[in-house]
Amino acid sequence: MAAATFNGLRVLALESRHAKEIAKLVASYGGSPTIAPAVREVSLESHEALKFAKNLTAGKFDLVIFLTGAGVRALFTAVEGSYTRQEIAAALERTVVIARGAKPVSALREIGVKPSFVAPEPNTWREVLRILDDEVAATHPLKGIQTAVQEYGVPSEELLAGLRERGACVTTVPVYRWSLPENIAPLEQAAKSIAADELDVVLLTSAIQITHLFQVAADLKMEDAVRHGLERTVIASIGPSTSERIRSQGLQPDIEASHPRMGFLVKEAAERSADLLQQKEKDPALSILHEIGSRMAAASPLGEVLDRIIDFAGSVARFDSCFIFVLEEDELVLRASKNPHPAEVGRLCLRLGEGITGWVAQHHQPVAISRNAFQDPRFQFFNELPEDRYESFLSVPLLSRGRTVGVINLQNREPHTFSKTEIRLISTIGLLVGAEIEMARLKEKSSQLTEELETRKVVERAKGILQREARLSEEEA
Repeated sequence: MAAATFNGLRVLALESRHAKEIAKLVASYGGSPTIAPAVREVSLESHEALKFAKNLTAGKFDLVIFLTGAGVRALFTAVEGSYTRQEIAAALERTVVIARGAKPVSALREIGVKPSFVAPEPNTWREVLRILDDEVAATHPLKGIQTAVQEYGVPSEELLAGLRERGACVTTVPVYRWSLPENIAPLEQAAKSIAADELDVVLLTSAIQITHLFQVAADLKMEDAVRHGLERTVIASIGPSTSERIRSQGLQPDIEASHPRMGFLVKEAAERSADLLQQKEKDPALSILHEIGSRMAAASPLGEVLDRIIDFAGSVARFDSCFIFVLEEDELVLRASKNPHPAEVGRLCLRLGEGITGWVAQHHQPVAISRNAFQDPRFQFFNELPEDRYESFLSVPLLSRGRTVGVINLQNREPHTFSKTEIRLISTIGLLVGAEIEMARLKEKSSQLTEELETRKVVERAKGILQREARLSEEEA
């Protein structure tokens, strides 16, 4: 592992609540910190909090989910004039309480409440739902369970949808919302600095920070410039939820903290940023062009060619699944897969125009869908493939001299916006490797014809021997 030092790199943090602490951390690892607060917490009126407290103390909730420490404290503060903390604590002791990680646990401990369950790292809505399925469902029927969810900033739509799918009756308890800082000048300057390549590393400690950065960039009419600038910096994310939001902007996080804590984020960014920046300085397109050119000269078998195409794609885009279909006569046949599908490779076929894959092959145009790809009217379901339910889908034609020779499909389990750079590079690969696929298929066909010719020679020789030795006619032999 490299030494944990930024070695003078220019590091931007969009943290608000712990701005001083993160600046000190960056400086302690040898970085030059810039702090541009991107978020302001605005307390909401106490009406919803009081309504929650009334129903809680009346025993109307079976389950309460606390998502943030700050939200827990804000909730208790909002109801203090009407309910004592002892009353709230006693009511919570009679319900099932789930805390999403250590911060709400700490806040609950302040009023003497120990949660029934704690969602483990990385503390996302998925872990909360997993606890519901694995632990709560064992003793409480989920259908009709009266559930309160303490919200933070914006509703956790995935969590709420998951609860409702399980039959829970959900009451949301918003206690604050996120807004832009009152003084957005530092955030505006941060956007300009990113666009001008004046920063090396960007630290993101919550999902809303990247949203607000692009909101300010849009107001400055420099969204594309900021996005391109971020592609040239090291983007460090504190955890999966923040990483998902980064990807929704068509970007890829370069670092995701091993634990969703500010200290881990800064330390791991210090360890890895210098090497990552060096890699970004290289032109990925140029290295890929050189690699494909050298591989084409090798004239490898078709299977090896397709495996290398998957490797090439993985070097320029993030995906959970990759399929390569090869056009054979008038059908697209699945010939290679990143995930093992031995029963389907060589057997799964599509006609031209069938499904998104067939549409791409027919029209020679890529298709990129960031979420709910399976709801696209062109989508073709295969019961054999779990990838049918993956969210995002990128399909690109493989061409040779203007003719389709195949299609490459990239899929992600979670929503993902493929960036213009990713689509362009995958399309470039599609244009270049089409000729390699055709060469490999010609070689395969040539080998097959040679084998058939040799077989024919052996048969003719055997037939002559039978005619001569057994005195048979040509037809009998």
